[in-house]
Amino acid sequence: MLMARGSGVLVLLVTVLFLAGGCASGPQGKKIPVSEKNPVEQLSNLEKDIEAARRNNLDVMAPTRFAKVTSFYNEAREGMNRESELSVILLKMSSARAHLQLAEESAQIANSALGSAIKARELARQAGAESLGEDYQDAEEDFLKLTRAIEDDNLRWAQKNEVKVARTYDQLELRAIKDRALNEARELIARAEKQNAQRLVPTTWTQARNRLDSADAYITQNRYQKEKIAEHSRQSLFQARRLNRVLEQSEKLKTMTPEQATLWMEGYLVRAAEGLASPDRRDEDFDVQAASILGVISTWQENHEALAAQLEEKGAEVEELQAKIAELEGRSLEDQSEKERLDAERRFQSLFNEVQSYFSPGEAEVYKQGNNLVIRLKTIQFPVGQEVIMPENYALLSKVQQAIGVFAQPDVVVEGHSDSTGLEAANLELSQRRASAVRQYLVANRTLPAEKLKAVGFGSAKPLASNQTPEGRAVNRRIDLVITPRDASR
Repeated sequence: MLMARGSGVLVLLVTVLFLAGGCASGPQGKKIPVSEKNPVEQLSNLEKDIEAARRNNLDVMAPTRFAKVTSFYNEAREGMNRESELSVILLKMSSARAHLQLAEESAQIANSALGSAIKARELARQAGAESLGEDYQDAEEDFLKLTRAIEDDNLRWAQKNEVKVARTYDQLELRAIKDRALNEARELIARAEKQNAQRLVPTTWTQARNRLDSADAYITQNRYQKEKIAEHSRQSLFQARRLNRVLEQSEKLKTMTPEQATLWMEGYLVRAAEGLASPDRRDEDFDVQAASILGVISTWQENHEALAAQLEEKGAEVEELQAKIAELEGRSLEDQSEKERLDAERRFQSLFNEVQSYFSPGEAEVYKQGNNLVIRLKTIQFPVGQEVIMPENYALLSKVQQAIGVFAQPDVVVEGHSDSTGLEAANLELSQRRASAVRQYLVANRTLPAEKLKAVGFGSAKPLASNQTPEGRAVNRRIDLVITPRDASR
């Protein structure tokens, strides 16, 4: 049936070429200049149609015929460049058109007959299966065998083998999804295993391996649950990173005597106790020391909550008094509005001065930005490529909590910024993760309700200095907190 349609098109082609040839040749076969508008325009339109067909996957759905289309087109274009006989050029273009029509007919049949394989192929490509190298190329070649069979009028063979090709693409899609979600965790665990993690840190290794296997099994059953897959990916990566840290610390402990190891661990408890102004309890069991530290933290949190409640209560009282003053003074609406504005400016300036006093010039820069107050943290540091908040940042973040507390439930945006080193997409993601880590720290320490805190990563889009020098890049890697007082957010 397909061959019959092809024969009809070719008969029509021969007729068109006969007429075209008679009109194209001048007396005694004289060449017609290629600058003639009509053939040049025809060639341009043919090129556009071929590109449109390629975008519609015609080169895959009818590969043999599409190859002939491009071949005739290239010959026509070369004829134009050589100023060949116009009849020859028209012949090539007409042949290209005829084969393009045949290719479209084959593609229609393929789309109808190979629905499962086509859908599976598209899903695999969307998942990034093209990155799987030879395995993906083998699947593509198998798919082309199906479409070539349809071109050869062997529809039954194509349909018989479609299931196998669809299954192959389905497996490639799953592999691509797993690679994208779990590859980094896999590589980290493999690196630890090369250092004999199974024997040196078996408990931590088992936890990391089980977390990875669980994520792999979940993706197998739920490949399109993107949000939950992302959570499994984060948990797997966390455990893989933890495995490497535990392995590193274990190797470090192997170089220590028992006393050195004990004093090393004691040092962390001592520094935590000193930072909290807790009594020196080194003469007691480690568990007692840790419980003492946790007790101090719990007390601080309770005091913080009480202070926040008091500030909110005082804020309500101040608003009530201001309303009564406005009522007693009996001023016009405009005068009252101006008075409120001036009062708000005075309050904001007073709070600004107070917050500035919390930080030394080397720790943070505090400045006003319209109705907002911005705290630019200069000394906050993160491990390279990570968003972990290190203990040495706790003192600075404690001051940030204190600064936020003076505003009585403001809105706060934590902004993450990076330098321009590396890929912009990676910089954007890392800046978002770091901003989110600071936000989570503030939420966990009950600085503000979660809905009052937002985190935004800007990557390298807002540099403060040149990224061409190490000093400039260090300045650009920062965390900014934009505080909007409750009065300004209305």
